Amino acid sequence: MPHVRDTLFRYLTLLQLIPRSPGRIATPVLLEKLRERGFMVDARSLQRDLRDKLALHFPLICDDTQKPFRWYFDRQFQGNLPALDLPSALTLILAEEYLKGILPPVVLGQLSHQFADAHRLLDDLEGNSLNQWRKRVRAIPNGKALMPAAVDAFSWQCVAQALLENKAIEVRYLSRSREEYKILILHPQGLVTRHSVTYVVATVEEYSDLRQFALHRIHQATISHMPWRETPGFDLDTYIADGAFGYRQSRDDVHLIANVAPQVAWLLTETPLASEQELTPLPHSQWQRLSVELPDDQQTLWWLKGMGANVEVLEPCAWREEIRDDARRILAQSSLKTPMETET
Repeated sequence: MPHVRDTLFRYLTLLQLIPRSPGRIATPVLLEKLRERGFMVDARSLQRDLRDKLALHFPLICDDTQKPFRWYFDRQFQGNLPALDLPSALTLILAEEYLKGILPPVVLGQLSHQFADAHRLLDDLEGNSLNQWRKRVRAIPNGKALMPAAVDAFSWQCVAQALLENKAIEVRYLSRSREEYKILILHPQGLVTRHSVTYVVATVEEYSDLRQFALHRIHQATISHMPWRETPGFDLDTYIADGAFGYRQSRDDVHLIANVAPQVAWLLTETPLASEQELTPLPHSQWQRLSVELPDDQQTLWWLKGMGANVEVLEPCAWREEIRDDARRILAQSSLKTPMETET
């Protein structure tokens, strides 16, 4: 009896590990994940489980176009393993609201079955206020959000597999600067979604410097036969904190001093720019003096420019002058007459 129970648990674990199409998982990866979960089986036994047992009763498909073989469920498979509970359904619906504004549709589409299950579960709760959750909950971005860039489904799957399995990939990449396609060997080190664009952080071929590749500009991707090269000491959080995605202008921090309007002061009281931020009321005014140490990055500067006349930057001087120059250019452009205005 224990043997039958262990076999059943192994089958259930296997079914949970195998993704829907276009996802794929290689047989050696499945074997490794089973062993991590305490199932000591060999490769031959795993193949028998997949081909002779599970594939007879579930829509499992083997991609044998390359070795090692890779397994996946038919895209239309409606099974839910394990069964979805109420807290998970609520979390999924809120996650869907948030993620649909930042992830490419093809990536979000791979979760469509889970989202559909969550909607069905809540819709079936007749007489329970929870079935109104998806009608009454929304997640909206802070500021104008552009639509996520379109990503090729197979390129996304290849990048995801490479990250999980430490593989190099060969890509056909559209260079933004040269406006032409290049064939590159990338060694992915991380994946970062920033606003509506997802980036692959990787080294290129034999070079060691880290670069960022927009996922939507990868138009073809395959797992490379070249061995993957790890970047020694690389930590994704440190990489981001050092300003890799903030367009940092220098490694030093700056001391921002600015006068801010009441509505901006209120905003910064609730959602500060930094933990050590100070706001001091100005005499005979509703405005307040802002003082805070910040990274010298363009993100902060863009935010200040977006505040318009509600913020007066005093320091650093370079930021103050850049904001003034922008204002002068805008005024100069608005003073130019259009051809239509000239004709009238």
